[in-house]
Amino acid sequence: MKFQSLIRFDWAMKTLLRDKANFDVLEGFLTALLNEPIKIEELLESESNPEDGSDKFNRVDLLVRDSAGRRVIVEIQNQREADYLERLLYGSARVVVDSLKLGTDYRDVVKVISVSILYFNLGSGDDYVYYGTTEFRGLHTGHPLVVRRKVESPDRVIGYRPKNIFPEYYLINVERFQDVIAAPLDEWIYLFKHSETPPDYQAPGMAEAEQKLTVMRMTPEERRRYERYITNLVIEKDVIETTWEDGLAQGRSQGRLEERREIALRLQATGWTVEQIGEFFGQPIDDVRQWLNEIPSS
Repeated sequence: MKFQSLIRFDWAMKTLLRDKANFDVLEGFLTALLNEPIKIEELLESESNPEDGSDKFNRVDLLVRDSAGRRVIVEIQNQREADYLERLLYGSARVVVDSLKLGTDYRDVVKVISVSILYFNLGSGDDYVYYGTTEFRGLHTGHPLVVRRKVESPDRVIGYRPKNIFPEYYLINVERFQDVIAAPLDEWIYLFKHSETPPDYQAPGMAEAEQKLTVMRMTPEERRRYERYITNLVIEKDVIETTWEDGLAQGRSQGRLEERREIALRLQATGWTVEQIGEFFGQPIDDVRQWLNEIPSS
């Protein structure tokens, strides 16, 4: 099958996928990820993702309710962010709290699934998809805790595992994906990475994505907005990477300076004069005096 060039998925989430007529694209991705048929019932409030040139393009997100009543957060993160996992926790907790009206029984708490599509390396690991949730297991046996609850009548009891209540998290590291397609989810990650459909795709929703996200189907105005978005995204990425590299260079320089100061102190302790130390390093005498004064001798 021929490769199809598509718009970036983050742009699609900012625009096309907010239309109910296009929910089938997101449903296909979630079906492949969760390995169960997903039907989106409603797009809920998500953080504003404005589209003008002064916006931040670091993150795009959607919050939806599926046919099972679960809340699914789908987020695309383009650049590194400090305390990213802490923010994920806060975001899922906020959805849980906001879903409970005053006086509502706690058993009505909503199930939250948080999906992060990351275009940066979060930590270290040997996989490109990670999953996490809270589950209680026996400290000695390792067996999961099963909670039993009476429902509807005293004679009817159900058992469930706590993981069915606590939020679940999926972290997809796009950059680590090596383009080896072994499952339907891999086809979607290929799309995220290359903005094109993989050859001979079979994943659910991929045909709809190819049809609805094709660049050539955009109107001239939509294409101008999209090109402006991509241009600003590239500029932001360059600014962040330049700042990061400058910080690393400054850190290396500072490290070398600290090392020289330590050596200077040791030489001074053995009887070297300031002049001798300056000659040893090839540095002006005033610089050496500053080194020796800034770091007190032990």
